[in-house]
Amino acid sequence: MKSYSLVDHPLLLKYLFHPRKDFHGCPPKAFDSSVQVDKDVYISTRFYVKEKNCPWVLYFHGNGEVVSDYDNIAPFYNNRNINLVVADYRGYGSSSGSPSFENIIKDAHILFKAVREELDKRNFPKDLWIMGRSLGSISALELAYNYTDEIKGLIIESGFISVARLIWHLDIPAPGIDLDRLDQECLDVVKNISLPSLIIHGQFDNLVPAQEAKDLYNNLGTDQKNLLIIPYADHNNIIIIDPDQYFETVQKFIKETS
Repeated sequence: MKSYSLVDHPLLLKYLFHPRKDFHGCPPKAFDSSVQVDKDVYISTRFYVKEKNCPWVLYFHGNGEVVSDYDNIAPFYNNRNINLVVADYRGYGSSSGSPSFENIIKDAHILFKAVREELDKRNFPKDLWIMGRSLGSISALELAYNYTDEIKGLIIESGFISVARLIWHLDIPAPGIDLDRLDQECLDVVKNISLPSLIIHGQFDNLVPAQEAKDLYNNLGTDQKNLLIIPYADHNNIIIIDPDQYFETVQKFIKETS
């Protein structure tokens, strides 16, 4: 495991995690599953089903977001014939526990296996694409590195190679923490990801600069990769600025890697 324990310092966790305890019931054709990741700790996932045989994307959302925020976003995926399952983090939505970077890494493995088991139980196709938005890029990159033979492709939106870069960019105090070591370990992971990959980012993202997307694209170990920078978009309006381009690109990527 990478040295995420280095940044699991109370001060940094306060700066870098923004959990919301917010949850709404399932919309039609969706269903929830609660995944045990530790003793007395459960994480919520929500499955948005278009059709049984449509491809599945396992989605790790951004900071300050919760699963039920995607009740209004999942239809955009479903309209492109994509099934979506969104996973929370500890302390977010109806999930228990407290978030940390080590837990995000550890839980990603458990959630990945649990989602595949749930799909198998319901006789859905088990082929998965992994997608991470912003904070979710940590989970997505971890799974892409470790389950190459079980994942069809990787999508990163508004993401970064390592949280160390976010700490540097936001000028968050991190005395005595070896951020260079963490960044190098994360970079080594990215260089060894061989999955087909799609990187999406907003041109005017001030929270996670577009240069992070370019660095991620340039360092990914795969030759099958695409980079989409959406003009005029920032961190939180990237879908709104040009939804057709955004979802057409995602749909095309999934079709090409099926």
